[in-house]
Amino acid sequence: MYEFEYQRPTNRVAAKTAATGDTRYLAGGQSLIQAMRLRLSQSARLVDLGAVADLKGIKAENGGVTIGAMATHAFVASNADVKRLIPALAELASGIGDPMVRNMGTIGGSIANADPAACYPAAVLALGATIHTDQRTIKADAFFTGLYETALLPGELITAVSFPAAAKAAYVKFKQPASRFALVGVFVAQTPGGIRVAVTGAKSSVFRATAIEAALANAFTAAAAKSVKMPTDDINSDLHGSAEYRAAMISVIASRAVSAALAR
Repeated sequence: MYEFEYQRPTNRVAAKTAATGDTRYLAGGQSLIQAMRLRLSQSARLVDLGAVADLKGIKAENGGVTIGAMATHAFVASNADVKRLIPALAELASGIGDPMVRNMGTIGGSIANADPAACYPAAVLALGATIHTDQRTIKADAFFTGLYETALLPGELITAVSFPAAAKAAYVKFKQPASRFALVGVFVAQTPGGIRVAVTGAKSSVFRATAIEAALANAFTAAAAKSVKMPTDDINSDLHGSAEYRAAMISVIASRAVSAALAR
């Protein structure tokens, strides 16, 4: 690990003041610290957001939920409002990593990191969430831009994520057994704006499966989702599965997600 300066502010103003020059926000450390230990990432200063209390809350509003960026996965999974209004989101959070990861990792840290196999990006994209920062709001469709890349500007701080409720929604992932990251994960949602299907683990970034969305718009059934043959363009291929395998699994996992949504 390279040498760095560490600061732990207690409010947003102090956090922003500290974030000058080559600074990274620390929002749980489940990914960033490991990358720094392996010298895959380097920053002159880390600003730990763990003591900023007003970034941790969850509240029901406008028919959905707004989740503070520093809310842990465990808190999201157990929160009564999330379980009542968007149970699929609570279930997704309950399946991230292991208990240590769920009690330390945060939603803001996860989406800012934009791991191509992370679970939260699928929920953000499928539910059409809005990301709130200290500077602006960003719609889900414009947030994830590539491999570990987002629309965030240098020093921009995620403060919360607002999720609208969906008529029906579910997330299913085919996970890598050791890491529990998704080899293929699919979040299906019937939203006020139509059917949205987001896929994680299959490409360099989360993406919407528009072909499956079109099929489900005609018939919201597991069979309709499974009938779609996904192209292998840009699909990941590695020791865990070929591009052809992952492409085929997208439709299979999407069909399981539809079945889970219909069973609610």
